Amino acid sequence: MKYQELKKALKVPYFNKMDLNQRNLKVYPYQFNLWTKKGAIGKLKRGMHFFIENIMDIESEEIAFFIYNPSYISLEYALSHYGLIPEAVFSITSVTTLANRSFKNQFGNFLYKHLKPELFFGYKSVNTRFGKYLLAEPEKAVLDYFYLNLGKIDNNEDIEELRINEEIFNEIIDKKKLEKYLKIFNIKKLNKTINLLIEICSR
Repeated sequence: MKYQELKKALKVPYFNKMDLNQRNLKVYPYQFNLWTKKGAIGKLKRGMHFFIENIMDIESEEIAFFIYNPSYISLEYALSHYGLIPEAVFSITSVTTLANRSFKNQFGNFLYKHLKPELFFGYKSVNTRFGKYLLAEPEKAVLDYFYLNLGKIDNNEDIEELRINEEIFNEIIDKKKLEKYLKIFNIKKLNKTINLLIEICSR
């Protein structure tokens, strides 16, 4: 199969082995190697590739979802996205029901933290030009972060060091939704920590 035939048959800028199999497209390893050397195809991870000429059309967030799912973007990246923390976050942080993993490719660094299946909720779907990705609601991004960092957050000082933007917190966080989600976690220390956070942001 020729490169242009493959591109025309797929109609998307990134793909995996399943995409090839579903369309009965036979591409040999030596062809991938040749196209990679020529700078026509890039590698996302083992068994996943993208067309270099489309690199500017692809969003890093959709790659985060494509290369490891089920997953949704949360934690530091989501907190920064919503303006809840002042720092710019360059690695895309996600949660997953699968094992902790990390990947690096031309679209950036991708970090995945394990979350129990019963806690895999509270996200929305965001459509892109070629696909989609899942993004935590602000309330869930806050809870995911505090839940996965409970061992590091014990008191007011620890919370204040996070430099949560109090104005934005009070503007975008739905307290009733936060409380509803918090009950699902059902962890006393998390309840205490989130209540401290609300108290600090309400001064």
